[in-house]
Amino acid sequence: MDVELKRLEQEAESALAALSRAEDLEPFRVRYLGRKGLLSTVMRQLGQVSPEERPRLGQLANQIKQGIEQRFEEKKAALDFSDGVVQQAADLSLPGRALPFGRLHPVTQVMEEICAIFEGMGFAVAEGPDVELDHYNFAALNIPEHHPARDMHDTFYVSESILLRTHTSPMQARIMETQQPPLRYIAPGKVYRCDSDITHTPMFHQVEGFLVDRRVSFADLKGVLTSFTQRMFKNDLSLRFRPSFFPFTEPSAEVDIACVICGGSGCRVCKRTGWLEILGAGLIDPEVLKMVGYDPETFSGFAFGLGVERIAMLKYGIDDIRLFYENDLRFLSQF
Repeated sequence: MDVELKRLEQEAESALAALSRAEDLEPFRVRYLGRKGLLSTVMRQLGQVSPEERPRLGQLANQIKQGIEQRFEEKKAALDFSDGVVQQAADLSLPGRALPFGRLHPVTQVMEEICAIFEGMGFAVAEGPDVELDHYNFAALNIPEHHPARDMHDTFYVSESILLRTHTSPMQARIMETQQPPLRYIAPGKVYRCDSDITHTPMFHQVEGFLVDRRVSFADLKGVLTSFTQRMFKNDLSLRFRPSFFPFTEPSAEVDIACVICGGSGCRVCKRTGWLEILGAGLIDPEVLKMVGYDPETFSGFAFGLGVERIAMLKYGIDDIRLFYENDLRFLSQF
């Protein structure tokens, strides 16, 4: 090993001395000093020598490598100068140039904040595919073929059995198929529907959440969602639960929050009602529990799904959801 290291040192010094052009420097560096270079190859063989010799040979190898690196830099500086590539001295009296820093998109900021709030309440985060099977997007959530509830989703189909997911709820079925209660998960991600106006876009972000355990009640759901809204908006906004219908929850409710844009007096965002729907929720339908092999007499749970853009509009006082996707830096730089 000693002989090999010294031979390699002499070979590198001879090759370095023979260099006469700046374009020859990079091939030399790769051959001798690169990650797969000759020096690295020899140093990887240190593990084969005896433990007694290893410290001495390791120190010798490092000394040789550092020496070659130093002479390489000296040669590089000399060749740059000889080629006329002489860097001008910096004028310290010139003003500095401010470098623009990128920011997280406001939707990303809100998504991360939502996830952090639910993680603080003990929910784990799960992610799934954007291109989903019809089985998980509909059938496993108690929405069989030809069910009228499918018309509520305005789905983008890839084929008869493959589609762009219309919600992140498929993760509920996927997780429950492979795990046993107690379960407490949120599933953030992109979803897709054929819809576009000032409060809807064809692609938007959603956070699905669900909890399954013994003796879970609607009161537990109301407590979780009330705590979430208070933490998200940092005040006691009015909250109301309206009876609704979702095929995979029973009973079901739509949750509204007082419109923070108009203060409840009515505007075009809240459609003059003073309220904005932020999520749908309910107790998981017993049929959904049966499909994944759970006994609905033993286990119960709740589920909810909220739109991230809708939360961002409320949080920042934005009255048109399309502003998030127009890539106007004057708008995005405010966040």
